[in-house]
This record gives sequence, structure tokens and C-alpha cells, in this order.
Amino acid sequence: MECNITTKFILNCLKNSLKMKFFQKEIKLPPYPRGFHLITDMVISEIPEISHIDIGQFQIFIKHTSASVTINENADPTVRQDFESHINEMVPENQPYYIHTYEGPDDMPAHIKASLMGTSVQIPITNGTLNLGTWQGVYLCEHRNYGGSRKLVLTAFGN
Repeated sequence: MECNITTKFILNCLKNSLKMKFFQKEIKLPPYPRGFHLITDMVISEIPEISHIDIGQFQIFIKHTSASVTINENADPTVRQDFESHINEMVPENQPYYIHTYEGPDDMPAHIKASLMGTSVQIPITNGTLNLGTWQGVYLCEHRNYGGSRKLVLTAFGN
């Protein structure tokens, strides 16, 4: 069989994809009070297999509709306090137009906040470590007064 450039490229891609590693783990976080909490170190400690990936991606997905995850500053805790204050101004409780109020006044705002902040983050893996910026950390954004424990799905893949 004669290999042209396209065929060689495809064969090389297939060969490299066979080397790709995939790791996935579901973890349960302890309950956190309402607010924004750094969980970077906890998450990293739960999936040491990242160290086996030279180039890849790491995804954190939260399996809830009233909490979220995001990446932002990890140094000054007042940033997290300001996030909580600001998002509560953006999405206040006890609005007369809320219909979904079965679980209390913080429930519907928590769903809106979770949709605004997002259910997942993706971080590059470089040389076996998360390639975050100097001041970046992963936040659990707990939008309920008593949200309970939260489940995260951690997925790492790459070569």
C-alpha cells in the first residue's frame, strides 16, 4: 500500500491516539457553607494520575443544579467574598416573579447563579501538572444556604 501525506498523517494520529491515557473519578466534597471556596488542592490530590500525562486536558464537572465551579484568583480571600456579594446583588432572593420556591427563598436564585457560573471548567495539563496561572484557583461556588455535600466528576486525558 502506498502512503501519501494524508495517509501518513492519519496513521501517525492513530498511532499517537493509542498512547492517549484517560482517567476519570467521581468525588464527594464535604458540605460547604454558601459562598465561593477554593478547592484546587483537594481536587488535585484526588487524581494523582495527572502526573502521568505530559500534554492533555483536565475537566471538573459538578453534578448539581444549585452549585457551580469556576476559576479565579486564589490569593486574596476578599475576591471570593466580593464574588458572593456581587452575585447576590445580580440574582436576589425573594423576587415576586419566582415560581419555583418549593425549597426555600435561596433555591431558584441558586439555579440561576449555577447557570451563570457554569457546571464545568477545563484546565490544560502540561508536564504532569495543571497549567493554571500564578494567581488562579478552582472555586466551588455554593449557592444554597445548606447545599450539603457536592459530587464532582474529574476527567484527565492526554499523552
